[in-house]
Amino acid sequence: MTAQKRIRIRTAEELVCRNRFGSFFGVPQDIFDRVWANLSGSDGNSVAYISMEIGADPDVFHPLRDFLVEEEISATGDPELDALVDKYLHGPRKIPIYSGGLGVLAGDTLKSYADIHIPVLAISLLYRAGYFSQIVDLKVGQIDQATHWEPEKTPTLFQLRDPERPERPLEISVPFTDMNASPVDVRAQVWMKMEIAEELDYFVPEFLLDYSLPDAPPWIHDAARQLYNAESTLMKANQRRMLGSSVLPLLEALGFTSRTIHLNEQHGVTVVIHLILRELRAALGDNYKEKMTDADILAAADRVSQRMVYTIHTPVKAGHDRFSRTLYDRISPPGFRRVLQVLATDEDSPGEYNLTALAMRVNRTVNSVSRLHRDVTRKQFPRFADKITAITNGVHHLTWISENRARTFDRCGALDGWRDDPGIFAHADLAGDRGFRAGLKEAWEQDNSFLVDYVNTMLLSHRKQMVETWIDPPNYLSYLPKADDLQAGVFTIGFARRFSTYKRADLIFDDIRALTDILVRGNWPVNFVFAGKAHPADEPGKTVLKLILDNQEELYARSNGLAKLIFIPGYDMQIAKMMVSGVHAWLNSPKRPLEASGTSGMKAAMNGVPNISVMDGWWVEGYHDGRTGWKFGYEGPVEESSLSEDPDTLLYEEDAQSFYRLLPTVLRTFYEQPDRYIDVAINNLKLNIPIFNTHRMASEYVRRYDLRLNGVTAEMIASFQRLYQSDIENR
Repeated sequence: MTAQKRIRIRTAEELVCRNRFGSFFGVPQDIFDRVWANLSGSDGNSVAYISMEIGADPDVFHPLRDFLVEEEISATGDPELDALVDKYLHGPRKIPIYSGGLGVLAGDTLKSYADIHIPVLAISLLYRAGYFSQIVDLKVGQIDQATHWEPEKTPTLFQLRDPERPERPLEISVPFTDMNASPVDVRAQVWMKMEIAEELDYFVPEFLLDYSLPDAPPWIHDAARQLYNAESTLMKANQRRMLGSSVLPLLEALGFTSRTIHLNEQHGVTVVIHLILRELRAALGDNYKEKMTDADILAAADRVSQRMVYTIHTPVKAGHDRFSRTLYDRISPPGFRRVLQVLATDEDSPGEYNLTALAMRVNRTVNSVSRLHRDVTRKQFPRFADKITAITNGVHHLTWISENRARTFDRCGALDGWRDDPGIFAHADLAGDRGFRAGLKEAWEQDNSFLVDYVNTMLLSHRKQMVETWIDPPNYLSYLPKADDLQAGVFTIGFARRFSTYKRADLIFDDIRALTDILVRGNWPVNFVFAGKAHPADEPGKTVLKLILDNQEELYARSNGLAKLIFIPGYDMQIAKMMVSGVHAWLNSPKRPLEASGTSGMKAAMNGVPNISVMDGWWVEGYHDGRTGWKFGYEGPVEESSLSEDPDTLLYEEDAQSFYRLLPTVLRTFYEQPDRYIDVAINNLKLNIPIFNTHRMASEYVRRYDLRLNGVTAEMIASFQRLYQSDIENR
């Protein structure tokens, strides 16, 4: 085992655990029992974390698989156990029920809760068609394709069993109303993903509700099929209801008592309505619907708010859930409608219910995901400005630091304990350690070579694809000889995220002549490696993606082959990890202030990779006066006009010219001052790893949760809280 891990388990048999809901594999029985007991305690000293998507593919963080490989466990002689071991070693590594940053953040958060032993459970939906799979064609652009996966074959996933009839899956009954607001019994089966701590000494259970049952109504089947299915507003509303309305039935079926419910975005906010109606029944009796007044509803909402923690993730208006009152009233029973009329009226659009406003109203604490986003959110929701605070996002450092970087950190005595405590980097003298500098440089070169080899292998497969399918490869280099493939060591800029107009993926190609003149004058070769998906219903986002493809040939020709632009299709967590460690700089070019956080840049910083970014989201806090990377573009005050996504307001020309003015400085530093470039990388390790990790972020949420924790965990949380406090401006 790695020297810094303290795993005391030696056999696969020790990892089998059971309870009345089935048999599981991943932690010892005593650990399993302790976690379950904490979540079931009569004191309610735990948290239910609600998220529409959770990204936690076991191909980027896999402590159990690592244990099996390192202990050379492949067979035990027990057929049932051998099947589990084989699934973990050789089973599919994708759980495609996330779309991007929100889901990956949820997964990273839960991993940190597991690592630091916080009593949390998560609730989300299981989508049989996952999120869409992406094919990219040079002439057509993005082509959306259905995703096929089998949860039954996926390691870390277990279908819960009915305690009364163990041969059958557990099903819960979820209160619902049909298209005519009539009560209907909708059922869902329950899957559990075990988010296991790195040392296999704790786990966080993620419960995934599977509504795709044979006797489900067609409108439930449609909504349950695919994440963020946008075929209709009704389907969108139903998907949100399926999440929020399942929370209380699931907790009761499992015997969990969580006092606090954390909404990761507003998608599951219907749980608030159910809680308010329960409060009204308790206060007014069974005929509460006839008795309740607006004052009663407000009083019940105030009581329910003491259970709710709410994180808002977007300043973009399209990210807030608004539904036509006519539509929502048609699918809501009378009690729901009364609560919505009192608490979810949209002040700007009286004909709609604003579910973000409902979540903003009914909570004991609400936070944005960066300091700048806090200021924007206060402008968007002035009624709640006094209660809106900041908890800046982070990423799970153990997931996103590459294996090559991790080995370098393990060998550095000054970083002893970094896996448990990312704050270690803040106090280590790394800049003056020649051995560390050489090791970091070597690891970076290895990761860059890995990325380049991946791209060149992809180009080779695309050349073969041209004669085998109707798909035109998405990369111009696929049409050129192999001699024009990428070369390791060439300055490589990475960009990977959702393609949306405000993220301006094509910004730096706004004036290709100006860009290529810079490269030709300096004789500077540059690789631009892009990846990401546009939502299937986002036609403007797809147009931006197509513009990236369309720029490749002109960029190559005008630069005399110095500039090579690559698009990697099928963006997922594995590709993301390869990119954030394999590039030399990470590009972020949104219109300020529309990027609430931007966690992809944090993942790069975990590997020491500098950012080149607009001063938006987390970079306002991570820039450190230029010690960790570079800034460009508009950074003036946030005004109402700044929040517009209208194409005429996206500042393409101004911000692109700012990038072109900056680029020679970056390239000169990389090619002519490599020691200075390593200094910038080390500054990222020292200044940004201690701040932008989910251990620190989790500690800030724990303060909001009001949990009682034991001595060791409480001390650990306190140490992470000392690393950074998001809501304090001067540190």
